[in-house]
Amino acid sequence: MLVSDPCGAPVTAPSDPESLDALRQRLAAVASLELAALDAEEIAVLGRKQGELTHLLKAMATLPLDEKKQRGAALNALKLEFDAAVAARRTELKHGAEARDAREVDLTMPGRATWTGTRHPVTVVMDEIVDIFRELGFVVALGPDIENEERNFGALNFPPDHPALDMHDTLYVDTAGADLPAGERLLLRTHTSPVQVRVMRAGPPPYRVVIPGLAYRNDPFDASHAPAFTQMEGLAVDEGISFVDLKATLSHFARRFFQSDAQVRFRPSYFPFTEPSAEMDVSCALCGGSGCAACKGSGWMEILGCGMVHENVLSNCGVDPERYTGFAFGMGPHRIAMLRYGLADIRLLYGGDMRFLAQFGALGQ
Repeated sequence: MLVSDPCGAPVTAPSDPESLDALRQRLAAVASLELAALDAEEIAVLGRKQGELTHLLKAMATLPLDEKKQRGAALNALKLEFDAAVAARRTELKHGAEARDAREVDLTMPGRATWTGTRHPVTVVMDEIVDIFRELGFVVALGPDIENEERNFGALNFPPDHPALDMHDTLYVDTAGADLPAGERLLLRTHTSPVQVRVMRAGPPPYRVVIPGLAYRNDPFDASHAPAFTQMEGLAVDEGISFVDLKATLSHFARRFFQSDAQVRFRPSYFPFTEPSAEMDVSCALCGGSGCAACKGSGWMEILGCGMVHENVLSNCGVDPERYTGFAFGMGPHRIAMLRYGLADIRLLYGGDMRFLAQFGALGQ
């Protein structure tokens, strides 16, 4: 019997037993189809637009109610069987493919290497330095990378024509069109010392701060220099602080960071913002002080500069130099990381070479 679907196309009515028998035969054949044929058969029988079973279901609209219920139940049951058979065959094919892939795996081959994330060695060094000074009552202070000349130089006792400025190849910021006071220039800070100025101007002593951060200079990028580098500075200001406190604090740091029997020495030096000033060396951790390439045969490694805060710096920051004294120090975590790990080229710490960085993950760093 032929009827028309809503679009006027003739379809086979469900009363045709040959159509149902043909679909049952095709149902039985589903279990032996390969994937491509299975996909095609699913579309041909169950497809929403052209599927044969779909056409038979659409033709139900023209049947009497009693016949519609009876034959509709048979068609729905057949549809459910088709759905189940197709899903079962698809699962069977998937498991078969996985089994074939497993048989093709050579279990004697080594596993593929995976990168293990770890902290950068300079980050490890900075965190450890901060932790040591925290034990001594210091807290972390931070400041902006862009500063004005007054905080970067003037407040720190650098006269405009001071020869020490020649050591700071400054990178100035283009401020054309900026609303700045007359004559003020902005720059990328050449050291983290401007944060010391900000701390002292924020309120009265006492202060005990460590200042980790980036500094910038117009230096060539070579084995021992970089245009952007980390610094770690410290400042302690209170009544009665002396050079003895400075030596005790920094000696404790060196022995905690390097080794408990590390020897330290202080050599006279010069910085505009401290008086007296000194360089601190620590006995070479690589050769134990006997002399090696890392310490250039001297047995000592320079790790930081330090000194008592200059009276002019205290006055410039609103601190009474008659009542308060203090010390400051500064070190380069990149340089200290080079010393700790025996690196000859600072560029290794900037390169991001995973082969190099993975070694620190293996060391548990």
